[in-house]
Amino acid sequence: MEIIIAWLLDRIFGDPEKLPHPIVFFGKIIAYCDKKINKGINKITKGAIVAISLIVLTFTITSLIIHYSYKFNFYFGFIISIVLIFFSLSGKTLAKEVRMVFEKLKISTEEGRKQIARIVGRDTSELTPQEIKTAALETLAENLSDGVIAPLFWYLILGIPGMLAYKMINTMDSMIAYKTPKYLEFGRFAAQIDDYANYIPARLTTIIMIMIAPKYINKDGLRVKTRNKKELYEFIQKYSSQHTSPNSGHPESALAGILDCQFGGAHCYFGTICNKPTIGNNPRELDFDDMLASLEECLNTEVFMVVTIVILKLLFNIVRYF
Repeated sequence: MEIIIAWLLDRIFGDPEKLPHPIVFFGKIIAYCDKKINKGINKITKGAIVAISLIVLTFTITSLIIHYSYKFNFYFGFIISIVLIFFSLSGKTLAKEVRMVFEKLKISTEEGRKQIARIVGRDTSELTPQEIKTAALETLAENLSDGVIAPLFWYLILGIPGMLAYKMINTMDSMIAYKTPKYLEFGRFAAQIDDYANYIPARLTTIIMIMIAPKYINKDGLRVKTRNKKELYEFIQKYSSQHTSPNSGHPESALAGILDCQFGGAHCYFGTICNKPTIGNNPRELDFDDMLASLEECLNTEVFMVVTIVILKLLFNIVRYF
């Protein structure tokens, strides 16, 4: 099945650096629109028109590519479908980047800052080692939702065109949906549509994380007991709503609850201080074992989601057959 092959390719290879990537193309289109249209008056309207146009175009063009690929040859269409799904997933790449953050911190704080700057938008020049580790694991939890579970969710609902349309939404959010003077108006609609597109996936991610949360994690060679599912659910209920994002707080709270640590706090974005509430009340020092436990939790969540999609599609085909 196309979804299994594509997911396995992502877990094995991650994002290929030397191949043309559709998300990079999305970024160039968004940057072009930003440069040409984000000026003058009526920025909110302009931003909304740009966002809607890019989403509709992405969905339409992807639909046509898949349709004519299968029309040309079934196997060619199947390969194109796999490639498009593969490019829409980013689980392995971020897991690798997060691991490298912890590896670089073993060398020096400055090396850790350079590495974390590759995956976060905040100012990293003065981050402490603890803040670097926290930023890495926060990003990992958030990306689990919007980099893997959300694309898979929209694949289940709207097929590959829906998956690519979601990636366009998410790319716009990462580029122009900041609350800065430049993007406050122009990126407002992009930010709102991203919130809606991630509403169910973020909560679905959290539910799966709770379901498969380990009873123990390794700490300094010992097995340390984690929160039970009821305690974890209560923890997430308490802290997820305090996050500045209506969605990111859910998977971040789940991971903070599993690790029994503290996320959040003040960060600097493009010279502007953003005061984020803290998630959790145990500001303990994070270590390599926490990173390993986080990667394992994310991988297990991905596996659960992929298997669920395969089962649901098989059931749908059986019902449709009869």
